[in-house]
Amino acid sequence: MRDTETMREEAQALTRMQENLDRIDALVQRLTSAMSKRNPVHAALNAPDPEVFTKAAGAWWQEAMQNPARIFEHQATFWTKSVQHYLEAQQALASGRLTAPEDTTPDDPRFSNPLWKSHPWFNFIKQQYMLNAEAIRAAVADAEGLDETERKRLRYFSQQIIDMMAPTNFLATNPDALERAVATEGESLVKGLENLVADIEAADGELQIRLADTDAFHVGDNVGSAEGKVVYRNRMMEVIQYVPTTEKVHATPLIVFPPWINKFYVLDLKKENSFIRWAVDQGITLFVVSWVNPDRSYAATGLEQYVEEGYLTAVREVKAITGQKQVNAIGYCIGGTTLALTLALMKKRGDRSIKSATFFTALTDFSDQGDFTPFLQNDFVDGIAAEVEEQGILRSHIMARTFSFLRSNDLIYRPAIRSYMMGEAPPAFDLLYWNGDGTNLPGKMCVQYLRRLCQGNEFATQGFAMLDEVLHVSDVTLPVFAVTCETDHIAAWRASYSGVQKMGSRDKTFIVSQSGHIAGIVNPPSKKKYGHYTNEDLTLGQDDWLAGATFHDGSWWPRWYDWIAPRSGRMVNARTPGDATHPALCDAPGDYVRAPLPA
Repeated sequence: MRDTETMREEAQALTRMQENLDRIDALVQRLTSAMSKRNPVHAALNAPDPEVFTKAAGAWWQEAMQNPARIFEHQATFWTKSVQHYLEAQQALASGRLTAPEDTTPDDPRFSNPLWKSHPWFNFIKQQYMLNAEAIRAAVADAEGLDETERKRLRYFSQQIIDMMAPTNFLATNPDALERAVATEGESLVKGLENLVADIEAADGELQIRLADTDAFHVGDNVGSAEGKVVYRNRMMEVIQYVPTTEKVHATPLIVFPPWINKFYVLDLKKENSFIRWAVDQGITLFVVSWVNPDRSYAATGLEQYVEEGYLTAVREVKAITGQKQVNAIGYCIGGTTLALTLALMKKRGDRSIKSATFFTALTDFSDQGDFTPFLQNDFVDGIAAEVEEQGILRSHIMARTFSFLRSNDLIYRPAIRSYMMGEAPPAFDLLYWNGDGTNLPGKMCVQYLRRLCQGNEFATQGFAMLDEVLHVSDVTLPVFAVTCETDHIAAWRASYSGVQKMGSRDKTFIVSQSGHIAGIVNPPSKKKYGHYTNEDLTLGQDDWLAGATFHDGSWWPRWYDWIAPRSGRMVNARTPGDATHPALCDAPGDYVRAPLPA
């Protein structure tokens, strides 16, 4: 007879199983309720135009008719490798050894579990997946009859299919998830379902994978906490003036115009990596714009309003607060693109209020669309236009999804595996928290940006008509300091370089920082992490510029300060935020950045 301890363990196991089944039943009900709240995106945004694939298929059939030997070579190579792989696996099993055959596939972080190399079943699946991926990439690379844009799109979408079909993305073929499920008696899978339902509930029926623990950070407390005051507010922005930390400051103030695709506190995540705190510590009177997170009432708000009610108004108010005739300005990403438009407009109007401009990873020439090529063709942009026509805004999750699919393994599949299969909580990572704190975009502005700047490249070609002027990048003639990032997949340094070359300024400094769009900018000197490249000759082509550049260890921040300091005037007594006509409205980081995401 079974002993009492065994019977008690079995009873406990049955109890846990029933509890898990009850939890699953409740979670299914929550999931159904959450999905009912979903406001789906326009159908045109759910998939690319089928023409992407029909053109490729047509090219394949044409190649098959005109050069059948080449098609046969592809198929024969794939089939030969597949059969050879099967026979090697079969031979290993027939020998009586539960081991995998020789594995010469390249290392891949997705397959870090030792079972992918040692276990014959998992190794067979992995190697066959690698063979399939290799065959798809080879077929795309050899496809004829496609122009370069079509080839880029086909390469991108085929890679998305390859990434999506990785065996790690499926429970039955993920040894990490299976091991965790066994070790926890299924608790990890139930917890994973809880995480999935919670994410869908938080996004009103959309599936948005949480990349960071949203309870670990609070804007104004442990992120975006530099001391300052909101000294101006209108419907487009709040202007924050930061409290000085030095007795003397430079007379000329500095205004930072961040992107409104995200929120400004990426420059003030924590004390150790805060550009805002560092700049203030250098004796700069610093103002930062915090953009409103628009709702549907901003549907007709365009770049004109960002320029007039944002940039020009901020310059006017900062001049009034500090009593200075000029300011320096920084523009980050789309904030830099629009700063360049503003500078061109001011040039046309004879307005010299901005003394110098610094650009962080900003594009002004969109002739090279880079990684965004798949999303900047008519089918996708038409879908965006239809979406904002219906909604009035481009909703935050659409933009977030687009950026995530540029790095799908890092920003979609790996976090989904960790959260939904392994049942783990997302990490407490400030940068990923900021990344998930999204914003909407006004409908008109969004279409203007996509149609006229990204697709039409008007600012670098025939000119961008706005506010009764035709603006061109060559109209940017004041001193310029441009910082780009070597592995930036959003604003590629080569494309940024082309735009800076076209600027009319005779005083231009161009830097390429190591790392990407965020880490290359948020790169404090204390970390001694990423270096940067400099080369004074901006007449060179992109490759020649980099080949002749000098590499410097450490952050570019001190180099920038050495550049901005002589352009920032004499030292004066430190300024208390605001003045008699600009009383403090609230403490930094302000109300706009903390407002809930508008529907």
